[in-house]
Amino acid sequence: MIKILHTADWHLGKKLDSFSRLEEQVLVMNEIVEIADQQQVDLVLIAGDLFDNFNPSVEAVELFYKTLKRLSNNGKRPVVAISGNHDSPSLIDAPDPLARECGIILIGYPNAKIQEFELNDFKISKSVEGMIELKLNSFNFPIRIIHTPYANEIRLKQYFGENKEEALNEVLATNWKNIANEYCDENGVNLLMAHLYMNQKGAEILEEPEGEKPIKIGNADMIFSEAIPPQIQYTALGHLHGFKNIGTKEKPVVYSSSPLCYSFSEAGQTKYVSIIEAEPNQTISYHKVELKNGKPLIRKTFDDINVAVEWLNENQNALVELTLESDSFLKVDERKLIYQSHDGIIHLIPKVKNQEIETVEYKFADQTKDMKELFADYFKSKNGNQEPNDEIKDLFNEILNS
Repeated sequence: MIKILHTADWHLGKKLDSFSRLEEQVLVMNEIVEIADQQQVDLVLIAGDLFDNFNPSVEAVELFYKTLKRLSNNGKRPVVAISGNHDSPSLIDAPDPLARECGIILIGYPNAKIQEFELNDFKISKSVEGMIELKLNSFNFPIRIIHTPYANEIRLKQYFGENKEEALNEVLATNWKNIANEYCDENGVNLLMAHLYMNQKGAEILEEPEGEKPIKIGNADMIFSEAIPPQIQYTALGHLHGFKNIGTKEKPVVYSSSPLCYSFSEAGQTKYVSIIEAEPNQTISYHKVELKNGKPLIRKTFDDINVAVEWLNENQNALVELTLESDSFLKVDERKLIYQSHDGIIHLIPKVKNQEIETVEYKFADQTKDMKELFADYFKSKNGNQEPNDEIKDLFNEILNS
């Protein structure tokens, strides 16, 4: 029985607004390597969004390559990584000749034909467009991986031909079916890995992560899990950041989750990697292993500044989106007090209480009033009849007299 680790959506180099997550990413990459070693996995699958943008920082690239090298156990354990919608496929493909020497297989483009090679402990025994077959010396059966990196519309047209009118779901289903029928018999372990938005037909729409580049535009590019060929025993997906099996217990179709919470819409989520145990012509078993590194993301609302400051002092390790409700707008010294109490405040959202209760409508400005009175009227019209405080008035006067 072969043991496989599935992870995805590393987003190396990602920031939360201007706050760097690189230190956390170093820790969680170490944790993933440790899990791979502790679980004694034989193969690693990374299902896209390896980086957070097309031009990752030097530090992010260095962390990526060092992590892959450690995961590969000096070429003894194959590592297969595909590009996602945040990745530059040419950047992912670029180090492939060198990566192969370390047992790392990088796949940037859809329908790619990977060069066959052999190392001491395993080899790519067969490669066709969109699929590789691995043979590990420690197992007497092959592992087939149908691979579909993310493709935008331009690459899809290159991949599938000029006819984009045909639904993407049908095009992928046909492509996967043809490969599976030709190469995925019952004598090997058959896997699919892809970076895309997939769901069960008729199921509740799965929300894409906040701040994530959307893949699903309406329902035009919707991929249904029913498109997966019956020969496939496990599907390793990337793109959605929460752990979820959208398939069945017998045929799992799994989003493994991102390794860290990358937006406040993920606040409170537990992150995982998926560990799979597989053998030919048998139902796969899998379980999730919790990732424990990374700062928690917390959304909090307070109506008392002192209580907020007390909570902030007690939760120094968190990254915080803080909403403060008050009877009037925050003063400069109040803002200063809040920010001095905590280094991880990402968003501070002041909210005036009962702002929506009383509205004042000014259709025409009263020309008999001076500029300061007109400003006060305008401010009240936009803020639920709330008078500007002295600091706002002083700031306006400074602008007026400059």
